[in-house]
Amino acid sequence: MLKDTDAWWFMFFYSVTFGGFVGLASSLTIYFNIQYGLDAKTAGFFTAACVFAGSLVRPIGGNVADRIGGIKSLSVMYVLAAAFLGIVSIGLPTAWMALLAFVGAMLALGMGNGAVFQLVPQRFRKEIGVMTGLVGMAGGIGGFYLASSLGYAKQITGSYQIGFLIFAALALLAFAGLSGVKNRWRTTWGAAHLTAAKI
Repeated sequence: MLKDTDAWWFMFFYSVTFGGFVGLASSLTIYFNIQYGLDAKTAGFFTAACVFAGSLVRPIGGNVADRIGGIKSLSVMYVLAAAFLGIVSIGLPTAWMALLAFVGAMLALGMGNGAVFQLVPQRFRKEIGVMTGLVGMAGGIGGFYLASSLGYAKQITGSYQIGFLIFAALALLAFAGLSGVKNRWRTTWGAAHLTAAKI
């Protein structure tokens, strides 16, 4: 499986969507506490709102991908996630503004998670079990490294902002990668005569 470049693409795509989701979920309580001075309880509620929003829309993301195609859906989600994270990186003046931006980012990442898994079984019909495991593993690893990048950014620069810029840049890199493979995917395994699903 690891000799197949598409496997690596899917692992990368999910490391950004799910990894970004997990990375933010594990970091936001501390961020709200340090950046905006929220007490632990309030910071926890803010983080929970972000996580709940992103989790709730995952099946919606899959449904949207079924309707308009996984590639198109995932592309939009990467751009939206990058935009919201870019907004966060400028250092918003209030915690409520930051909350809205983070909810937007988590909604995009959550829907992106659903879109990735709309595509995976179309490409790897016979290897769906092992491929699901590999993609899920990549998401977990991505979450660890993305959360670490926020910590390192704070330690080195005294601010979390460069860490959010890294998040945004990775989302744009994933968008560029998806744009690079979409024509090949749509004319090979995603061709209309090979699958009834919208790719």
